[in-house]
Amino acid sequence: MALNNTYDARLVQQETAVGAGVQILLLALLGSAIGLGPAGWLTGLVFAVATWALLSLALHRSRLRSFGPANRVTLGRATLVGGVTALVADSFQSSPPVTLFVGLTAVALILDGVDGKVARRTGTSTALGARFDMEVDAFLILVLSVYVSMSLGPWVLLIGAMRYGFVAAARVWPWLNAALPPSAARKTVAAMQGVFLLMAASGLFPYLATFAVTGTALAALVWSFGRDILWLYRNRPSRVRRAPVAEVRELVAS
Repeated sequence: MALNNTYDARLVQQETAVGAGVQILLLALLGSAIGLGPAGWLTGLVFAVATWALLSLALHRSRLRSFGPANRVTLGRATLVGGVTALVADSFQSSPPVTLFVGLTAVALILDGVDGKVARRTGTSTALGARFDMEVDAFLILVLSVYVSMSLGPWVLLIGAMRYGFVAAARVWPWLNAALPPSAARKTVAAMQGVFLLMAASGLFPYLATFAVTGTALAALVWSFGRDILWLYRNRPSRVRRAPVAEVRELVAS
């Protein structure tokens, strides 16, 4: 049943249902290839259902005319992230094949630079698409930080938790929700998190090199968040604006 001339709820269900179906298919392929355990299956299925439900709700609220090619790329990337999540959950019992783990993660990171270009070239950039892309990025970083923390220690979890901590803090201090000015440095730091964590997760480097790479990623992220928070604090709206002393004196004199 069409809700209006530009939005069809059936289209939303079809797009998101296909994404959930592909996610389950990927889990089945992983299960047949490496014998995915119960923890991996359960985590992957929860990820698929949660992605389907949240995305369907967001699309219903936004009432977009179509899902769009860029969102399809992001949904494909989310499917890969779901596979990586299942492998990480399974790694608490047995380590996943390095080649498979690195391959899925690398493709997901590469596609991160594709969906934005597709959106711009096709003129389908939307606030929902940008948010979807950001959430997939943030969750992949969280999952990778969990995996790397098993070898380097719990401090690595700060990398994955920082963005979610910022969102939680914004509920207490609403001025953190203000729009930030564009920044190439912010984009560079965000992009390097996935690359550096993948390098650390690959197990191809000595312990000290892995520690240094991960520590560099965390330090850069702290600097980036700290700089943005300072800018937001300095530019937060004032609740009470007081007239300068000179203005008060002129008003009294007149």
